[in-house]
Amino acid sequence: MDSVPDSVVAAPSQGVANEGTGIVSLDPYLEPYKPALQSRFSKAQQWITTINQTEGGLEKFSRGYELYGFLVAPDHTITYREWAPNALRAFLIGDFNAWNRDSHEMRRNDYGVWEIVLQPVHGRPAIEHDSKIKISLVVPNDHARAERIPAWIKRVTQDLNISPVYDARFWNPPTKYTFRHPRPPKPASARIYEAHVGISSPEPKVASYKDFTLNTLPRIHKLGYNTIQLMAIMEHAYYASFGYQINSFFAASSRYGSPDDLKELVDTAHGLGITVLLDVVHSHASKNVLDGLNMFDNSDHLYFHEGARGRHELWDSRLFNYGSHEVLRFLLSNLRFWMEEYSFDGFRFDGVTSMLYTHHGIGTGFSGGYHEYFGPNVDEDGVVYLMLANELLHGLFPGCITIAEDVSGMPGLCVPLSLGGLGFDYRLAMAVPDLYIKWLKEKQDIDWDMGALTHTLTNRRFGERTIAYAESHDQALVGDKTLLFWLCDKEMYTNMSVMSEFTPVIERGMALHKMIRLITHGLGGEGYLNFEGNEFGHPEWLDFPREGNGNSFHYARRQFNLPDDKDLRYQYLNSFDAAMQHAEEKYGWLHSPQAYVSLKNEQDKVVVFERAGLLWIFNFHPSQSFTDYRVGVEEAGTYRVVVNTDSKKYGGLDRIDEGTRYFTTDFAWNNRRNFVQVYVPTRTAMVLAKEETLGEGWRNQVSLGW
Repeated sequence: MDSVPDSVVAAPSQGVANEGTGIVSLDPYLEPYKPALQSRFSKAQQWITTINQTEGGLEKFSRGYELYGFLVAPDHTITYREWAPNALRAFLIGDFNAWNRDSHEMRRNDYGVWEIVLQPVHGRPAIEHDSKIKISLVVPNDHARAERIPAWIKRVTQDLNISPVYDARFWNPPTKYTFRHPRPPKPASARIYEAHVGISSPEPKVASYKDFTLNTLPRIHKLGYNTIQLMAIMEHAYYASFGYQINSFFAASSRYGSPDDLKELVDTAHGLGITVLLDVVHSHASKNVLDGLNMFDNSDHLYFHEGARGRHELWDSRLFNYGSHEVLRFLLSNLRFWMEEYSFDGFRFDGVTSMLYTHHGIGTGFSGGYHEYFGPNVDEDGVVYLMLANELLHGLFPGCITIAEDVSGMPGLCVPLSLGGLGFDYRLAMAVPDLYIKWLKEKQDIDWDMGALTHTLTNRRFGERTIAYAESHDQALVGDKTLLFWLCDKEMYTNMSVMSEFTPVIERGMALHKMIRLITHGLGGEGYLNFEGNEFGHPEWLDFPREGNGNSFHYARRQFNLPDDKDLRYQYLNSFDAAMQHAEEKYGWLHSPQAYVSLKNEQDKVVVFERAGLLWIFNFHPSQSFTDYRVGVEEAGTYRVVVNTDSKKYGGLDRIDEGTRYFTTDFAWNNRRNFVQVYVPTRTAMVLAKEETLGEGWRNQVSLGW
């Protein structure tokens, strides 16, 4: 599936001659750091050369799941291999041999890999599909038994009525899932819907893959998002960890259903033209011993660094040794496995900052000084692993998308390896949501700084694409509030009904919710992300069932019933979000050059910019409306409104006449060749397009009518 010859990724990348310093031509301020750039590039090339010589290239190396774990031949012969060099003896145990700890001993090779071959029994596999299995290791010192879940296992299940410890399952279904739909083309503009399967239901339960496929996918498609980012899929022992304490890296979480159910979800999304990304956690691993990788062969350093370096003090988890040959095989094969087995289209890499630095970002406030990105605080092995991961993924899967979650702003994160970069497609604009929350907590509306707002939204590295967002899952977690909750607070429980008073608090909250999203979408990056439910202003935070809340599901759900209720105002925010996504689909501003900001008026609180041939006008003033407001625009012509936050169908006050035709005047204004005069009511935004671009039925298309 989608594989290519070794030569695509086996040979060292182009740019060896520049020794990984081609990035300096993009950013001359990197000139003093050429030695550090050369060092990391050289180490990446050394790894590629070593893998070529010892493994036959990255392409073969990344097929580790065809070497390790349980392999079933066409004649039903089962071969099981596991790397556990510290173990003295190893045995395969399970339902198939009545858990006899001595009957099925494994053989060890010179590299610490244990193997056993089970011949078919009466023409059938010796191990029954979905039956329980473990590896039983005799470990040094006291020669005690250490029983573990196989590291490459593809299916684990948990019965909390019996124990929180997972059981490994031999997953060998008689009928393999067949994908019906090809991967969609790589989207020119990534409009990402960040989602968690388990919370994707109004009901207080763990929603299933089937629930998501039947109920949530059509909603995402109708909203106009073309990409889904699925969180908490890799199996994690504790539901409340939000998927960030992985114990089985090759297993899809069983709490939502079967592997085939997940495949059907991805396949159905592809049928709708939707790209599906996996939230991958290679920054750390669960410290679980009985059902994780920790102390697998009773050593502290099999997959992880030994001692303190192998432990994340804030996350209470284990840290991978990215300089280990077998760890690289495990992690690179893990990426390829999710692409091949489940047909994912790419990854959002979680916790990249922790991977890049030996301090993991703990207690570090990144100022943007270049010295912070180079030197002894950088984990060069972590940097090189990410280089190899991106080289592998983009070589094997040309349409693959990779996104880095990095708070530090490391240069070169989204520059190709051939130029000395790490090779990601996008980075997350993590400063943007922080700005909104800080202002809503600390500033009066009249004190919002238009210069600071536009600077934060446009402050991104040249040539490195960014995913902008107003709020993600991080801002929805318990202890914080969603943007609409910050804006409206308790009135969300009393005044979001269309039959209740449209209070000043609700009016302000809904207006700013739309404006914040629109300016982030238009100005903030080359991609856009929304966390599920926030498109309609979900009224409550997110909190998973845990001991501290009485194991309640009340906040571990998304109330999709709210925007569907015609008596509630959530429908208007939902419809506006859809209009915004569909307008982007038509005009493609996310994949257009960065905007030209012609006005950021601090007194009027007005921001004006142009992007993708559109004229964007925002009035953030809390009380002042402006008549015949002069706005500069480069292209002459007749303009019409294509997005209007004040429209009645989006819960606005309908003060802007969408039938108005705006004619340009040939007179320079704000460094633009022409100007138009517009009426901009308080707390409104509108986007104007040249009349000839509208097309037949455009207004009906963006109205959508939920």
